[in-house]
Amino acid sequence: MNTPCRLFVFAALWSLSLGVSAAVSAWLNPTQTRPGEAVQLILKHDGQTGSQPDLGPLGQDFDVLGRSTGSSIQIVNGKMSAQTEITLTLMPKHGGTLQVPSLQWDGEPTPALTLTVSGNAAAAQQGKAPASGSAHVFLTATLDQKQPYVQAADTLTVRLYTDQPLYQASLELQPSNDVLVQQLGQDSQTSATRDGRTYRVIERKYLLFPQRSGRIHLDGPVLNAEIQDDRGSGDPFGGNAFFGGVFGRNPFAGMMNATRPIRVGADPLVLDVRPRPASGTGHDWLPAQKVTLTETWQPDNGPLHVGDPITRHVHLSALGLTASQLPDLSVLMPLPEGLRAYPDQAKLDTGVQGDGVVGTRDQDIALIASRAGRYQLPVLHLYWWDTTRNEQREVELPARTLNILPGSGGIAAATTPAGPTAATPLQSAKPSAAVAKQILASASAHGYWLSLILGVLWLATLAAWWFSRRHRRPPASPGAGRAAPTVAVADARKAFRQACQDNDPHAARRTLLDWARVVWPHNPPLGLQALSDRLDDVEAKNLLKQLDRVCYAGGTWQGKPLAEILTHLDRNIKESALPASGLARLYP
Repeated sequence: MNTPCRLFVFAALWSLSLGVSAAVSAWLNPTQTRPGEAVQLILKHDGQTGSQPDLGPLGQDFDVLGRSTGSSIQIVNGKMSAQTEITLTLMPKHGGTLQVPSLQWDGEPTPALTLTVSGNAAAAQQGKAPASGSAHVFLTATLDQKQPYVQAADTLTVRLYTDQPLYQASLELQPSNDVLVQQLGQDSQTSATRDGRTYRVIERKYLLFPQRSGRIHLDGPVLNAEIQDDRGSGDPFGGNAFFGGVFGRNPFAGMMNATRPIRVGADPLVLDVRPRPASGTGHDWLPAQKVTLTETWQPDNGPLHVGDPITRHVHLSALGLTASQLPDLSVLMPLPEGLRAYPDQAKLDTGVQGDGVVGTRDQDIALIASRAGRYQLPVLHLYWWDTTRNEQREVELPARTLNILPGSGGIAAATTPAGPTAATPLQSAKPSAAVAKQILASASAHGYWLSLILGVLWLATLAAWWFSRRHRRPPASPGAGRAAPTVAVADARKAFRQACQDNDPHAARRTLLDWARVVWPHNPPLGLQALSDRLDDVEAKNLLKQLDRVCYAGGTWQGKPLAEILTHLDRNIKESALPASGLARLYP
């Protein structure tokens, strides 16, 4: 037999010998562990294989954190054998005696195994000292209030206790559709001694903002990290303060010593969220610990004339709310006839005060009188809910009288169209022609020629404006030139109608605002109130008000009436409707 034939026969016999035995085996390393510590499951397959075992049954009691695969071929006394080995890193989901189920690999089952997860991590997670030697790393999570109000800030304090270096550590709090989560400030570090063991304590605070009333379940915070393997030698850099930061990144971890993963979790969190009380009758829902409202005027004294701007600076501060939750006071400030207002862009700021958050809103509002007279600005009331006393309280800006004199040139100014009344929210407007005349009149004090030049310029501007109006094309309809793509509008409307069919108020509110953003992409309404202001349908306004109320206070809601009346957003709108200034209402 020539050499090629011998090689062919040899290869055929080798392949046949590798496939004769396809036995699979499995074992754990170690067979006992503590809560939060990973173990290794080793699977071995005799003979060659290109398939992978079915790991689905492991998901009931374990998380698979990692896997590695290796293969080997051995020749002993002329006999060849091949093996494939898979190493799985498993994290137990809970304590007790756990069964590692039998797994199928190439039709062969692995033996079932038993893992004992000992030690009581629950005591540590509730803030009690763990038993000696039972926990090197554990977490505690404490809520400031277990019964917060809807959309009120609740402080969550998380403490990590560790007596050994941690590498590649990350602390996570899983988000939820029902709770907004925001980290508060920076981590702080202390130390504590329990049962003769010294722990390094890392403290982190979160702000939780529940978005609905009722009972809400939230997964507790989870720590994922690497620790030194007890079977290896010590890492010379592990105890160094520069490289051994708990939440830092040790570039030498694992180079001098093997590490293994750990996962430590705190108990799940339960919030019994209280709805907006019926006695909370304010225009805006402001659950806070403290609210202050102040103002300054510029000029504060001295004579005021027609056409002279008067600046009202308003400062609103709330302990327990972010700046985005504070209302726009310029739309709540009533004005008598003859006064126009021009609010500037508000300055928002959110800071940390102790264990809470403080939101501030500063805004300048310019007032200009169109005619001389005595103007009485009424008291501005702002109602908020005191979460400490569980009662509605009030802050206010006092009434103020403005005595407006005629223009400084001594010529009485013409009367402009009436501004917002005491029951009408303040709106921005451009200075009228009467104001221009007032400015022209005041300029007469500086000389006859200056007044004449300004008068000629003003008349030239008026003539140019009249000429351009004659040659301007007729104005387009309210929706012209900015129509949204038909497909996008249809999809958004379909999602809104589905939410109404499901009688889901929160989904209806969200999809309705999404629909509005498609219809008005350049100036979308920022809330249901802003959308209501654009509609010229009283029934639709009432239904939107009911929807907003249900989203705040909870309760049942029927979406069919709203879906039937809101068939097209770009119809039956006010032609004078303008995009609302400021931020959206508190409910997101």
